[in-house]
Amino acid sequence: MKKSTTEISVGVFVLIGLLCVGYLTIKLGQMELLGDDYYLLSARFDNVSGLRPGAQVEMAGVKIGQVDSITLDRETLFAIVGLKIQNSMELSDDAIASVKTSGIIGDKYVKIIAGGSDDMLKPGDMITDTESAVDIEELISKYVFGGV
Repeated sequence: MKKSTTEISVGVFVLIGLLCVGYLTIKLGQMELLGDDYYLLSARFDNVSGLRPGAQVEMAGVKIGQVDSITLDRETLFAIVGLKIQNSMELSDDAIASVKTSGIIGDKYVKIIAGGSDDMLKPGDMITDTESAVDIEELISKYVFGGV
């Protein structure tokens, strides 16, 4: 009798441990289980070098979403960046999206600058005003070879 009680308590302990590991895996992986609290927008950039899916989308230094996808439009040869924005955030149709670097050699992220229009972007709309990433190597080569 005592042996089976010990086995049951060990089994319950292991089950609780596995549930905790599963929960931490989901939270640290930034996955959503029970529906998304986001809507999708897209933005067209000339250059998004260094930007990765999962990168933060910030407004005034506060995270408001993340980069969902990065694809190449084969007709215009522009990079199309899919953005997941929190439902609580409404962006005007003249908002500006910029690819920025956190720190000198840090990760890339998308910075949104609010516009002044009364017309709001709807899910699936595209942010038309964008600023691409600054290519440090290109700037250095222009300076070295006298292009500046």
